[in-house]
Amino acid sequence: MATSTMVPRIENLKVQNFRALKDIELKNITPLTVLLGPNGSGKSTLFDVFNFLSECFQSGLRQAWDRRGRGKELKTRGSEGPVVIELQYRERPKTPLITYHLSIDETSKGPVVAEEWLAWKRGQRGRPFRFLEYRSGAGSVISGEHPDEKDQRLEVPLRAPDLIAVNTLGQIAQHPRVAALRDFITDWYVSYLSVDSTRTQPESGPQDRLSKTGDNLPNVIQYLMESHRDQFDRIMQVLRARIPRLERIDASPMPDGRLLLQVKDAPFEQPVLSKFASDGTLKMLAYLTVLYDPTPRSSSASRSPRTFCTRGYCPSWAKNATGPPSGHSCWSPRIPRSS
Repeated sequence: MATSTMVPRIENLKVQNFRALKDIELKNITPLTVLLGPNGSGKSTLFDVFNFLSECFQSGLRQAWDRRGRGKELKTRGSEGPVVIELQYRERPKTPLITYHLSIDETSKGPVVAEEWLAWKRGQRGRPFRFLEYRSGAGSVISGEHPDEKDQRLEVPLRAPDLIAVNTLGQIAQHPRVAALRDFITDWYVSYLSVDSTRTQPESGPQDRLSKTGDNLPNVIQYLMESHRDQFDRIMQVLRARIPRLERIDASPMPDGRLLLQVKDAPFEQPVLSKFASDGTLKMLAYLTVLYDPTPRSSSASRSPRTFCTRGYCPSWAKNATGPPSGHSCWSPRIPRSS
């Protein structure tokens, strides 16, 4: 497993008015969380909460909002009020619990950040206070490594009401608590893996991390083989334990610049192209490149890994995912239906 790193951990999640999730709250979230449910129960919607928040930080609120059909499609049908996402997390074990609240509404000019705040409690007996608080681009923040209620608040207006304060101010060194949350969210890995995408023949060149769809899997294998052979060998060890006849996997550059991913099984003399390999082999390989990432993401989410979520396989997959702790969180949710 990749080297352990200290990353923030989400303990509680609250979502309101986000598609099918009218009002839900998940408490005591564990590092590896698998939630199951029938079709239409909100599994994909919960998964998209994380993807939406990650996109808001990486591409901007307006683009993430528009991609989902704006308020007409994003808000829970028949409900009024803003979309609300609230996280409670700890940056490290035994550090104060921090609450991040983000409320998004829509005007005739597009989405706006109706309310955004960060709050924590200093000491065992202190009361929680907000060290960042913004509404529609206007607000204040307390800077410093350990913001205190008695410290000076800085009025820092944002250029537009659709800008997220944590994403904007988190780029400034004088706001380390805000920056820590920004780094945490922007580093999330949210996977919409498609096995057909893993069969592509991309241009040759190592890439350190798997894309959302998995279309650069050959490039990631090339990177691991060239730069992190120990991690690649560990991946192969796990694969061989599940696929006994598997001998090797190669990522070979071709004269025309393409990169071919090939799989060699024991019964055959020659390896076969990835397009002829089994779906299960390619899915498992792709997920293992995430779990054994030499520099693991702060949080990893994989949607509906049906190949692995059988009664017999889930325990062993969980063992691979948790192993020595690496900060990964896997989500496949079971959600109560909204009324």
